[in-house]
Amino acid sequence: MTANAQAAGKRGMTRTEVAQFLLRGRALIALIVLALFFAWMESTFLTGANIEILIKQTALNGILAIGMTFVILTGGIDLSVGSIVGFTGIIAGLLINEGLQVADWVIFPHTWMVLVISLAAGTGLGAISGFIITRFNVAPFIATLGMLMVARGLAGLINGGKTYPNLVGKEELGNTGFRELGTGSLFDVVPWAIVIVTIFAVVAWFVTTRTPFGRAVYAVGGNERSAELSGVRVNRTKMIVYMISGFCAATVGLIIASQLVAAHPATGQYFELYAIAAVVLGGTSLAGGRGTIVGTIIGALVIGTLNNGLTLMGISSFAKLIITGSVIVLALIIDQLQQRAERRLALQQQAAQVGADD
Repeated sequence: MTANAQAAGKRGMTRTEVAQFLLRGRALIALIVLALFFAWMESTFLTGANIEILIKQTALNGILAIGMTFVILTGGIDLSVGSIVGFTGIIAGLLINEGLQVADWVIFPHTWMVLVISLAAGTGLGAISGFIITRFNVAPFIATLGMLMVARGLAGLINGGKTYPNLVGKEELGNTGFRELGTGSLFDVVPWAIVIVTIFAVVAWFVTTRTPFGRAVYAVGGNERSAELSGVRVNRTKMIVYMISGFCAATVGLIIASQLVAAHPATGQYFELYAIAAVVLGGTSLAGGRGTIVGTIIGALVIGTLNNGLTLMGISSFAKLIITGSVIVLALIIDQLQQRAERRLALQQQAAQVGADD
């Protein structure tokens, strides 16, 4: 009887393991299926020019999604990243076109200072969200939803809702070269956006897999109380991940403003949804404690491929929103299925161990 139970348990465990394997590899499977489908439907999909466009677009969402991964790994969420993208672009436009008013003087910062100040502004908004969440125990959803509106309102208020155009600067002011970030490339081959997302991904992978802070992030998301009892500085960890998310969003805002050579306060709408979709598709659990940077990058490629292919097929922007929203819901359903499969596998392994002991 015990041998039969063990055999049945083994057969059930094998099926569960297969299901779990497929669920864990869902992003890569989806990427392959989408690439084959669009290559079959549109002859221009696999052309060099379109692949370059796809990778550039994916790079921006990938940068946002890397920051979002840190937040979600702790069991949080950041809905403000899209607004921070627009806010950061406006800050850069203000500094380049109007400068800083100090008493009776107008100071035009050098281009590198424009970048530093803009990045600091985006990171600062992330820090404010983190402070509200940790200091006042406000739910991340509510805190970052409020910051979404605050950042968008600030972006519109700075220039009256208007665009800062022609962000090229002036030679005599020493603030030229801003457009290089979005239109230039490393060795005239690799666009800077791709270089930046690669650096961010490598650094984020190293941090999450090889550093005490990375282990703290997973610990907080896995069980916050246990992490705290183990000596993890929970509030500091949460504060830092929201600052990382703000920094990543600010980077995207600067790249987009540089690409367009203009800044508009409405830039970045729905970006938070694409970032969350990439993270969840990549296997990161919204409950926290489980996920990888590699999975997030694959998830960003899935979203990028989907948007690019639908655009080539002439699908309207409204239909693309419906499809993307459906993908997010599907990703959440699959995430729940994966958690159930993991719990079932754990129970089966426990039952098999008990049977072996008997």
